[in-house]
Amino acid sequence: MQFSLTAIVLGLAAVACALPADTALVGRQNANRPVPSGTCCVANTSLKQDACKAANGQAGRCVPGGNNCGSRLSCIAQSSLTCDNNRVERGKSLCRANFPGGGLFDGAKVVQNLNQVTI
Repeated sequence: MQFSLTAIVLGLAAVACALPADTALVGRQNANRPVPSGTCCVANTSLKQDACKAANGQAGRCVPGGNNCGSRLSCIAQSSLTCDNNRVERGKSLCRANFPGGGLFDGAKVVQNLNQVTI
């Protein structure tokens, strides 16, 4: 029994080492553009719906509005986004940051649903 448990553990370790790093996977999702990390995405580089790592460590997306980033896109955690899989923006499902108290950020304006979002 001990031998088979050791073999399983070593096998799982080998598979884990063979998997690509999270940043490499996210980088491919962004077509080799930088993967932002924090509250704001990369100015003049990140595009809407690019993958990012939010300030709380969760996977997120670059979207207009949500954080105080000036003219840059905000990196918003997936748990704070509303998405519509039936509408596509830049090859991914359309997502926008949730506005406190209801509604969604769409840049400098707040809309009530994703049908009001400008793509």
